[in-house]
Amino acid sequence: MSTKKALITGATGLLGREVVKAFERAEWDVKGTGHSRADGSTVLKLDLAKRDEVEAVLDQVKPDVVVHCAANRFPDKCDKDPEGTRALNVTATETLASLCAARDVVLIYISTDYVFPGKPGDAPYAADATPQPTNLYGQTKLDGEHAVLRVFDQESKSGLGVVLRVPVLYGDAEVPSESAINVLMDSVWKAQEPENAKIQMDHWALRYPTNTEDVGRVCHGI
Repeated sequence: MSTKKALITGATGLLGREVVKAFERAEWDVKGTGHSRADGSTVLKLDLAKRDEVEAVLDQVKPDVVVHCAANRFPDKCDKDPEGTRALNVTATETLASLCAARDVVLIYISTDYVFPGKPGDAPYAADATPQPTNLYGQTKLDGEHAVLRVFDQESKSGLGVVLRVPVLYGDAEVPSESAINVLMDSVWKAQEPENAKIQMDHWALRYPTNTEDVGRVCHGI
């Protein structure tokens, strides 16, 4: 077993599960954190809004890298709970960044293409494209990016804070609704039923789906 240690927040989610697997395949010592689905063993129960709990987990695990997958990532749910969304996507992220910087721990912050406006013809976006989020989810993830980079820069450790923007995710889902791509399979299955011969779907959005296993591999590569 490698002496290298990784801590993955949101380890029970669609992306977090694959990031955990990627580091495990590379024989890292991996711990995950979760909230409602944490088992207390491989996935530690952690409320990211509580600084003392975050500090305790970091001191217990002593990771070399933290991959921060945890987020309120569904735009409609963000709009229904703006305060909770900011608390998790921005405030908790800044706290985690501060604690990682103080311990010289690499932090990979998972962000999103929702930081961009999505105007026709713009995508795919370059890393240095100008962000212009059009909804609360995108704005909070952009604010989270700024928090991570600012904290590490203030500590003169800018190389330890990394932002990784990923487009819409698909992959090994526990239920199709975990992914805006996987959920399309529900419509395909329903279309096979005689009473559902016609299924309504939008045809205006041009997306660039990203496989969660690929994201995990890239996180380990970083």
